[in-house]
Amino acid sequence: MNFWDYLGNRHQQLLTDAFQHASAVFQCMVVATLIGVLIGVLTYRSEWAGNLATTTTSTILTVPSLAMIGLLIPIVGLGVAPTVIALTLYGLLPIVRNSIVGLRGVDPSLIDAAKGIGMSRLARLFRVELPIAWPPILTGIRVSTQMLMGIAAIAAYASGPGLGNEIFRGIGSLGSKNALNQVLAGTLGIIVLALLFDAAYVLIGRLTIPRGIRV
Repeated sequence: MNFWDYLGNRHQQLLTDAFQHASAVFQCMVVATLIGVLIGVLTYRSEWAGNLATTTTSTILTVPSLAMIGLLIPIVGLGVAPTVIALTLYGLLPIVRNSIVGLRGVDPSLIDAAKGIGMSRLARLFRVELPIAWPPILTGIRVSTQMLMGIAAIAAYASGPGLGNEIFRGIGSLGSKNALNQVLAGTLGIIVLALLFDAAYVLIGRLTIPRGIRV
């Protein structure tokens, strides 16, 4: 059976796996973005706190994904839980780092002007600082998403959802007639999803970043 015949016969399962893969990455990115931006907001004013946040999230990223999921299995079991926790933790670094960099890069004169017209600290954060810091934050989100697309494939090791199941089935049946087709289908599916997500982020950037800031 050639690759195109395999896709035709297995398209329903592949679409289901692709949807589960995209859904897992999307949901974990939402959580990672909320946590990462919050950490950035809480730490960007302090040099040591910002360095601590960046170092901590960097350390998490150095843990091999297979080891991370393996360590989580005895604690939370198999399935979705270890996948969600691992992906969320891995997605933090680019978002935290870019949030800190973006917030620190806001022109102090703009903050002073906002103070001068009576804005509270919270109002300045949401109406001045975060909008200006949004481009680097969005870049961090894009980088995290691309990383998680690949890492999510390892979730199959813990009976997690996604296209990694297709890849693991192919690796586990090396030598069979469909082993290569399974690995190739899973890998290409992840690449297509990564490109679609990145295109969506480009569109979001065009819709949410003023032209002057983009330039």
